[in-house]
Amino acid sequence: MGQISIILPTYNVEKYIARALESCINQTFKDIEIIVVDDLGNDKSIDTAKEYASKDDRIKIIHNEENLGTFASRNIGVLNAKSDFIMFLDPDDYLELNACELGLEKIKNVDMVVFDAYVHRVKFKKFYRFKQDEYFNKDDFLNFLLNQKHFCWSVWAKVYRKKLILKSFEHVDFKERLCYGEDVLFNYINFILSESFLVSQECIYRYEFNENGRYENKNKEILWQNYEHKKQSLKCIKKLANIFSHKHFNEKILEVLEKEILGLEGRVWKK
Repeated sequence: MGQISIILPTYNVEKYIARALESCINQTFKDIEIIVVDDLGNDKSIDTAKEYASKDDRIKIIHNEENLGTFASRNIGVLNAKSDFIMFLDPDDYLELNACELGLEKIKNVDMVVFDAYVHRVKFKKFYRFKQDEYFNKDDFLNFLLNQKHFCWSVWAKVYRKKLILKSFEHVDFKERLCYGEDVLFNYINFILSESFLVSQECIYRYEFNENGRYENKNKEILWQNYEHKKQSLKCIKKLANIFSHKHFNEKILEVLEKEILGLEGRVWKK
């Protein structure tokens, strides 16, 4: 069954997926489940995944019936996971080899663990720059988030409890078609539903900037999709903010997201 499931939403990443899978297979903690969700790209990503799966029965491949986007693909991975704990890995990134070992060790007494990560542009640098391991209740954690430069919105470098992710599906359509801004929607709900957190200074994740990825891509069509998906994510969060009573947090987050959408709008219309 595996004590922790690593979920890889997979779409046109044939240049990178072998490295990502190797980082999973070679974890120091071996009792894991590796779930590749095939979102029907047009390259050889899934052929590579099948080769690895033929040699390692911890790898499971789930095939979407149609292209659904990153948000839905991750969630379908959760629905197919057998473990109580979940980690996400984008296949153009990779994990430190002790990621699962550290994740299981640190989530014992909390609902979520937020790790630091290395981000690679010119060279690897710590992303969040957490100074120490620190425990938080929900209110203190939400206040902590508001003081962070990056808000810790990424789904990577975190360990979640599956039961809470499943609970989040009561509040949002798990098949919402989002490929950009999806991390914010996913984490907004899971931050609110979790009661206890550990923020760890340990780096367990290696984030690679991919010029063809959504974040870096300058293609006008992709930029427009990003803009539309970000607006859709904000629309969902606004609805949720009327349900969850964390007024100060909600106001600040909505303010930040509105500014980000204006920034995307500027990129879309830039000549």
